[in-house]
Amino acid sequence: MDGVLILVRLLLAGTFALAGVAKFADASGTRQSLLDFGAPGFLVGPAAFLLPLAELLCALALLPASLAVWGAIGTLVLLFIFIGAIAANMAGGRRPACHCFGQLHSEPVGWPTLARNLLLCAMAAVTILQARQAPPPSFIGWWDSLHQIDAVVLCFSLALAVLVALGGWSLLHLLRQNGRLLLRLEAVESELGLRPATPAPGLPVDTPAPPFRLSALDGSMVTLAALRQHGERLLLIFTEPACGGCDALLPDVARWQDAYADRLSIVLISRGSLEANRVKAAGHGLRNYLLQQDDETSRAYQAEGTPTAVLVQNGLIASLVSSGADAIRDLMSTASLPPPLAKGERAPDLVLPDLDGRQIDLAALLGSRRLLLFWNPDCGFCQQMLEKIKEWERQQALDAPPLLVISAGSPEANRAQGFRSLVVLDASFQAGQAFGANGTPAAVVLDAEGRVASGVGVGAEEVLALARGFHHGTAVG
Repeated sequence: MDGVLILVRLLLAGTFALAGVAKFADASGTRQSLLDFGAPGFLVGPAAFLLPLAELLCALALLPASLAVWGAIGTLVLLFIFIGAIAANMAGGRRPACHCFGQLHSEPVGWPTLARNLLLCAMAAVTILQARQAPPPSFIGWWDSLHQIDAVVLCFSLALAVLVALGGWSLLHLLRQNGRLLLRLEAVESELGLRPATPAPGLPVDTPAPPFRLSALDGSMVTLAALRQHGERLLLIFTEPACGGCDALLPDVARWQDAYADRLSIVLISRGSLEANRVKAAGHGLRNYLLQQDDETSRAYQAEGTPTAVLVQNGLIASLVSSGADAIRDLMSTASLPPPLAKGERAPDLVLPDLDGRQIDLAALLGSRRLLLFWNPDCGFCQQMLEKIKEWERQQALDAPPLLVISAGSPEANRAQGFRSLVVLDASFQAGQAFGANGTPAAVVLDAEGRVASGVGVGAEEVLALARGFHHGTAVG
């Protein structure tokens, strides 16, 4: 019996030690798993450190006989927490990846995950209950009591088990490596046109947006057509109450609904219980909060997972599906831009960093006409006209308006361009989009009062035409 109890403690200690080390080795994956399980955003950082630390402490406590009961109690508490989190997510129809052993093993939670944790609970309970009858056996005492032949057989069996485990791990590693090679081969084949490209996420752009009729939190029914009456641009965000990534995004959504109400309507489409969603909406002051029965609207828009978002404009799909909080923020930064400026309109207030990191307020540069050049060092068309623009810089008349280069890319890449004029960085290209420039190279003229004085010149020929027009004091537009 002592041998069985010691084996149980070894298995528990090995399992929790492996889980703790694997979680520490993949800290980013651990944080993402906690978010997926619904942990509040402010707890994710501390929990990603404390959880594997607790697993390691429990594993160490299981080894000495004097601490074995405390180690078993600790593992039982952790297992109850794991089982509760898994059951809550499964009850809500969600199956996040458990990430129990870091990058070594990760799969969506399900009944097998629950069964494994219940088995570990039983092992911990055996250790605790047996200790009520007799002190837990020590490894040294038990080993000394073994017959010599029994000790040899045990050592041989353990060595064989280790070899089998290493062989299985090597086989699994080899299969994963082959899988990665196959994925790379598929990517090469797609690049060469030998394999159809992976379809973009979501419905094709410019196809009709699927209609829906969903319940609002006050019980009224809301349709896509009704939402369009309040604005032709809608950002649909799919969420749910038990989604940690959604919770991290909701404060931004509330701010967007207030700040950009004149530009687009932001609609949240959630699922789950009415009460849980009411609490979320009230806690963040959210509007336009709708409920789907299951995920019928998400499926119609091919929005898999939460949080996801898609832009609808004039009743048509206007973007691919963006998955994850960061991708949704990027989509919102584009969707919230005002309509492109028309000739005669005043330029928006823009503050952008120069190549040394200083923040440049473009309003402070007004007082004379200025040519804005939208640039990207990685753009081949930009590079083809680079020398001509630099020649224009050297030869421009004294009364010619200064050039302002608004560029993507790193400070180093832009320094290598060799511009004599001021260069500011706009990695997200929001300034270009504000003026109606949809690519690079492009240019536009501002008058001394900061109003748009020309049309947007796109492409080397039109940009150079705008630049050369300044030698004669005129703006092409």
